Amino acid sequence: MSFASSDAAAEGMIGRGVAAWYQSGHRTATGERFIPDGYTAAHRTLPLGSKVRVVNARSNRSVVVRINDRGPFGGRRIIDLSRGAARAIGLDGVGMVELHATN
Repeated sequence: MSFASSDAAAEGMIGRGVAAWYQSGHRTATGERFIPDGYTAAHRTLPLGSKVRVVNARSNRSVVVRINDRGPFGGRRIIDLSRGAARAIGLDGVGMVELHATN
């Protein structure tokens, strides 16, 4: 996947911004136990249970995550990834990502 600014590259894109990973011992908004090494994420408005492809702008690596929690609530982040999902795309700390709808 390329980050070229063409209509084809933007098709299915639902957002672009800063992502971070989080680790918590709490239950998620869906009621399930948070699994740090899973492929899940927190988003403010996407429906719980929906899946989204997250693409790291720097590495161009991507991962599909399931939205199972709410957040991030502070700062300028658009999504918080589980540690496992962040590692899968080479995200260490925070970084720019694109979010794409999946089928």
